[in-house]
Amino acid sequence: MSIKSESGFGCSVCGEHHVLSLSYSVKAPLAVGAIAVEELDQRVVITPDQCVVDGKDFYLRGRILVPVIGLEEPFVWGIWAEVSPKNFVRTNELWAVEGREKEAPFPGWLNSQLPVFGDTYNLEVSVQTQPVGQRPYFTVVDQDHPLAEEQRDGITMERVEEIAVRMLHPD
Repeated sequence: MSIKSESGFGCSVCGEHHVLSLSYSVKAPLAVGAIAVEELDQRVVITPDQCVVDGKDFYLRGRILVPVIGLEEPFVWGIWAEVSPKNFVRTNELWAVEGREKEAPFPGWLNSQLPVFGDTYNLEVSVQTQPVGQRPYFTVVDQDHPLAEEQRDGITMERVEEIAVRMLHPD
């Protein structure tokens, strides 16, 4: 579910009035899109939060939170990261365990493209488990990456609008 600003904005590309979203999400890892539709049932196990491809590639859905200057709620990128089998199994073991957020962060690599930032495939993130019922937080490791800069420094509402335009009109 995305948080939206009901006031919206006038789009500079199409001239329409759009509701301004503070959240964009990707429904499946990129790896799933590379599999032929007729092979999906045999090769992919996916839930809203986890995905396994060919029994050997493991993905978690998480969130990159970006502070929005002047707002209490953050801008949210809902995306997927590939994680090691060991960390995937550990995450499963703790799926419904209270206090799981005390686990140490572990590495992951984005398996989602965020066109606003160019190529984000395989961008390293630190995965931090959250309390039961919440998706993990992803923190971009490369502090010089534009996504990491926004995650660290925050963005303006004007930047939120710019992102909306790029997401609504990707070409």
